[in-house]
Amino acid sequence: MAGSPYASALGRLKPEFSTFLGRELYSALVGAKEPNELAKLLETTAYGPDIARARATHSGGTMLEVAINRTFVRRNRHAYEAAPFAGRGIVAAYLGRWDLQNIEMILSAKALGRTITETEDHLVSSREIPAGLYAGVMTLDDFRIVLGQPTLEATVAALVRYGYGATILPLLEAFERNHDIFPILVALDRQYYRAVLEAARFFQGDEWVVRGFLQSEIDVRNALLLLKGKSADLPLESVLGRWLDGGALSSSAAPDLYGARGVPELAERLQTRFPSVAEGTAEFGTGGSLTGYEIALQRDRALTELKRLRAYPLSLGVIFTYLLLAELERADLRRIAYGRIYGFGPERLTPLLISPRL
Repeated sequence: MAGSPYASALGRLKPEFSTFLGRELYSALVGAKEPNELAKLLETTAYGPDIARARATHSGGTMLEVAINRTFVRRNRHAYEAAPFAGRGIVAAYLGRWDLQNIEMILSAKALGRTITETEDHLVSSREIPAGLYAGVMTLDDFRIVLGQPTLEATVAALVRYGYGATILPLLEAFERNHDIFPILVALDRQYYRAVLEAARFFQGDEWVVRGFLQSEIDVRNALLLLKGKSADLPLESVLGRWLDGGALSSSAAPDLYGARGVPELAERLQTRFPSVAEGTAEFGTGGSLTGYEIALQRDRALTELKRLRAYPLSLGVIFTYLLLAELERADLRRIAYGRIYGFGPERLTPLLISPRL
């Protein structure tokens, strides 16, 4: 293993792992009363330079959002540049998820009639570089052009040149009738997972680790889909119409799971795959929220995947360990920022965080 092409990746990323936030800081962050206090606590961390730059043009929660996204994009770039040639294609395909997230955000904003400015501030980008640049051809200027289209139909037409037209155009007529954007978003997600799973084909010997990583993410999404469907009392056919293929949780297992008498019983049936999912039942029982289930699913997945990825440090595992930790930290910081804006106290926010419990 001394000659592994991933020895260099491990050497380049190892110092970066120490820049992730510690548990003690999370305790202080959830106690911050407003965005500026959060920013002050983050100034001495990896987020400091981006907070300083974002503060020159933004304020409040938007300033934090921009800074967090910029730091996140820089970390994505570190991971991509650290990957050896043999694994770079898989990493690039994986990072395409952030261009996809930006596109889905733009389409949703168009469907809701939101303005260009309020949407652009929330794009996952770092100054002039979108997070998924390495997997596609869209620059921040391209996103601005797409954002500037007057209607959703014009937005879709502008996306054709970037390879998304074949997925979206067949669904445009139905959207014009019912104004339901969700089928378009599901189709884009399916396109993404097909592409990234194809990129993670077995040819070197360690791609199976990444395939398992991707499959577990699909499983979390499908498990949450079942819970949402049951909560909304949707028929099984509607749920299966939004199912993502490619995970270990097969759609053939969905009817038995979905036959549960209610959400709590469905969560119990999912425990064979996600041991902690039923922890969300307490919150569901008091307010009908599925957030507890979502956090439990994501935490179970993170614990399992980090253990597996770290067992193979001289492989793609080191790259995806770093990427996963970066994603989880970004999600936790956004939960804290928006939670405090909406008046959630530390006792409400702390159980929603994943990174401090890994």
